[in-house]
Amino acid sequence: MADLFRKLELDLRLIGMLAALAIIWIGFDIFTGGGFLTPRNLWNLSVQSSSIAVMATGMVLVIVTRNIDLSVGSILGFTGMIVGVTQAVFLPHIWGFENPLTWVVAVAVAIALGALIGALEGMIVAYLGVSSFIVTLGGLLIWRGAAWWVTTGQTVAPLDKRFIPIGGGIEGSIGATASWAIGIVAVVLALLVMQMVRRRRLGFGFTVRPLWAEVFVAALICAAIIGAVVVVNAYDLPVGVVRQMQAAAGASPDAPLPEIAHGFAVPVLIAIAVGIVMTFISDRTRFGRYVFAIGGNPEAAELSGINTRRVLTMVFALMGGLAGLAACISTARLQSATNATGTLDELYTIASAVIGGTSLAGGTGTIYGAMLGAVVMQSLQSGMVLLGLDAPLQNIVVGIVLVVAVWLDTIYRKHVR
Repeated sequence: MADLFRKLELDLRLIGMLAALAIIWIGFDIFTGGGFLTPRNLWNLSVQSSSIAVMATGMVLVIVTRNIDLSVGSILGFTGMIVGVTQAVFLPHIWGFENPLTWVVAVAVAIALGALIGALEGMIVAYLGVSSFIVTLGGLLIWRGAAWWVTTGQTVAPLDKRFIPIGGGIEGSIGATASWAIGIVAVVLALLVMQMVRRRRLGFGFTVRPLWAEVFVAALICAAIIGAVVVVNAYDLPVGVVRQMQAAAGASPDAPLPEIAHGFAVPVLIAIAVGIVMTFISDRTRFGRYVFAIGGNPEAAELSGINTRRVLTMVFALMGGLAGLAACISTARLQSATNATGTLDELYTIASAVIGGTSLAGGTGTIYGAMLGAVVMQSLQSGMVLLGLDAPLQNIVVGIVLVVAVWLDTIYRKHVR
């Protein structure tokens, strides 16, 4: 078996996470009487995982540099409130309600504000030498309090109708045709990338997978993409919504109602796009190499000429910007801005990165692993909700999973050494 994995060049941690996810899904499906592995629940699961997955990609780089960010949930809550006030109060005084640019400005403000907060925390860590644990713990309290002070605890609604699709729901679904188009494009791109990587490795004289192993891995990737499209297209819009759509189109009330699929949700596509970009940044850019070099050996990185302080500041700024983007997803999903949004999200974000294989010792981590870890965390929460477990018990389970994940990481690193 070990020889098979070696030929396939598959990450053992990835295999382990996929196996754990399969056990979780099958287990919850059995205990819920078939209520977990349904297109509806899996679609909702993907939407609910999106904001955490977005932040987890940034948390990977933070932890890789041997730091931690406990403030991401509070940054999400604060920027979410600013997003709500921007749409409901500030911009309407400038150009009125439902302006086509409102949602664009709101998203830009969220990302910019999050990046500014992250940069501020990063500068304190990098240039003043204060522990990231203390700085971001203070940030957790400061920005959560600031979220309340923005409107003194009042909920902000309604939000711009063009902003709402960012959170998913009926308005944030792209339909079956567009989903199939995206799936086909993804399959083609995946095959082209695999072929390009194989040719490049052969050109440099590196070893490559046997041809049968290459075909097998390609088939797995294509099957996963097509399977995802099939699942999201199997979840149809509610009958009442379809009837309203038919009435708006001028159809007869007695006309048969068609089955209209949700397709991929917009926040899921945003999370996937962020994952692709962050993977490129971490694997293919000088900045990404510097981040992993700092995590591997900070002293050696500094002696080699890397401006470690600037890189650390940029890492925290990037984390803050992603928290701002996640705030847009969460706020749009709720269709309102509340000061409680993002509470405990820092726990799920850190847990997702650690479960995904990011070592708290620094220097090791993958973006796809963190995103898969976010799905694992949300699967646990979703399954426990379906089982009717109380929120305190859910937190206990999440805490246990986090501790076990760190323990397994410790064992894995000792085994590798």
